[in-house]
Amino acid sequence: MRLLVTGAGSGIGAAVAQQLHARGDELWLVARNADRAEQLSQAYPGCRTLVADLAREPDFSGWPQSTAWDGVVHSAGVVQLGPVGSLTYAEMMRQYAVNAVAPALLTAWALPGLRSACGTVVFINSGAGLQSNAEWSAYAASKFAARAVADSLRAEETGNGVRVTTVFPGRTATPMQREVKAYEGAPYEEHTLIDPVSVARSVLAALDLPRDATIPELVIRPGSHR
Repeated sequence: MRLLVTGAGSGIGAAVAQQLHARGDELWLVARNADRAEQLSQAYPGCRTLVADLAREPDFSGWPQSTAWDGVVHSAGVVQLGPVGSLTYAEMMRQYAVNAVAPALLTAWALPGLRSACGTVVFINSGAGLQSNAEWSAYAASKFAARAVADSLRAEETGNGVRVTTVFPGRTATPMQREVKAYEGAPYEEHTLIDPVSVARSVLAALDLPRDATIPELVIRPGSHR
């Protein structure tokens, strides 16, 4: 399969890219700059890289045209916690840009290729896309927005053969979660968290599902300690 993946440098995105690369899929990885693209090329030999800073308006000039996409996996994300009373415009807009706006624009760019291949779009969301807690307002708002994008896309594109899956992982052992734990003043105990590989397997299940079925949403929560 030919697959476009964001966030392949770490966390869940890296776990997804590793599994896809290991089984021989054709990977196109989005990198925020040329240095990151080189790192990804070394980590995943044979992959192709596309450069776009998802925190800004993406520049798709120079990207390939008329490419059929079997799947697009949106895994890139940023988080910055804080109470509503202390949020700044920049903090809120950066999270909206990376977590919701960029996936929408990137999907719009890839849509002709997704339609031609009857491809699948997977949004790696978060438990915060289902419920917001204290000091999570900006991040949760961006994830609620990403869910809305996915829901609208699903309603619009089902008739064109495009499937849309949103995955809502609970707390997962990623660099982002390490930052969150540090902010909360709590220990980062990997054995209590979901393994990114477990989330990646759910993504592959959605991509590989026979065409007679689809997984609109999938909620994943930590199980017994590993």
